[in-house]
Amino acid sequence: MHKSKKVELLAPVGSFEALEAAINSGADSIYFGLDQLNLRTRSVNNFYISDIPFIVKQCKNKNIKTYLTINTIIYDHDLFLIKKIANNAKQFGIDAIIAMDQSIINYAKSINLKVHISTQLNITNIESIKFYSFFADTIVLSRELSLIQIKNIISNIKKNKILGPSGKLIKIEIFCHGALCMAISGKCYLSLHSYNSSANRGSCKQNCRKNYGIYLDLDVKNESLLSSKDLCTINFLDKIIDSGISLLKIEGRARSPEYVANTTSCYREAIDLILKKKPITESKINFWLQKLNNVYNRGFYSGYYLGNKIEKWSTKNKVDLFYPKKKIYLGKVKNFYKKSMIVEFLIESFNLKLNDSIYIIGIKTGIKKTFVKSLMVNDIKTNIAFKGDLCTFPINFKIKLSDKLYKIIEK
Repeated sequence: MHKSKKVELLAPVGSFEALEAAINSGADSIYFGLDQLNLRTRSVNNFYISDIPFIVKQCKNKNIKTYLTINTIIYDHDLFLIKKIANNAKQFGIDAIIAMDQSIINYAKSINLKVHISTQLNITNIESIKFYSFFADTIVLSRELSLIQIKNIISNIKKNKILGPSGKLIKIEIFCHGALCMAISGKCYLSLHSYNSSANRGSCKQNCRKNYGIYLDLDVKNESLLSSKDLCTINFLDKIIDSGISLLKIEGRARSPEYVANTTSCYREAIDLILKKKPITESKINFWLQKLNNVYNRGFYSGYYLGNKIEKWSTKNKVDLFYPKKKIYLGKVKNFYKKSMIVEFLIESFNLKLNDSIYIIGIKTGIKKTFVKSLMVNDIKTNIAFKGDLCTFPINFKIKLSDKLYKIIEK
């Protein structure tokens, strides 16, 4: 019997396109960072304080919660900025901030701004839960825990009636999918030592993702010596939910809109089936795994949850290209005829063929996947449109003039 009547699915957002992808794919909540003081400042085009009202409005229109990450270490010269960010988050209706430094946690408490305790604080036991319960209703556990340990923590929260500031039992959040850092809860110095660029200040250079060669007599079967495979729990998500967790977080604010759409939609469907106690067949799991594998990944494994030996280093290298499909940019929307649902594109690079699978991606459109079922150039039916052509084809969804066209190809 599942102990959680509701499990919140939390999707990563690193762009306006990814925001729409998350909203359209069934996320219950989204998390995002600003241009400073979050752990993805270098690897993603972050938002600005001025973007907060728009993001909150878009999400509230769909009854989706918004969480803002302020999860780096904080120095004295940052204190003015964190207060400014927190004040704006409070003013514009952010549901909570995700934080690890006690300065921002304490300030948020002083202005009645809700906090989620970040995984960066490496919470691994019930006494730490008790301590942070004075500041937050939701705690993101360390990524190094097994399901048995997580279940035990949640059981003790209930047994000891550990309440957060709201007067309700502490909620536990864990990651269900995405990259796993080689360091304990992300506390890594590789980037700082090699580039003077601190990962703990949001400036990770991702040294561990690079390929390395060893010039010794060793049997090394892969080049990614420091990079693990990506976490994937879709095939044992029922056990995850049975542990009693309240929030499931997908990693990936630095990833593409199609990654956000694919992962969110797969986990949304899986969560709904599990909570409705519907049977999940092996073919359904294989379908989800195939869909998840069609976007950027380093291979999949179960992380620490099942207590397996941690030998699952990524064996994918530059030749493997990480996933079987990729998108290539073709051009921009020139016209969209709403009555006939015909779109016109200027092909700026490569070519577009009849029956090609395509993405149309835009700030307000998010990401839409379809295929070219008929194609015209200069009002003449054709099987291919080349660079420089103005081509038209029908679609079954609305788009904007700023949207871009991508073709999906096999690698």
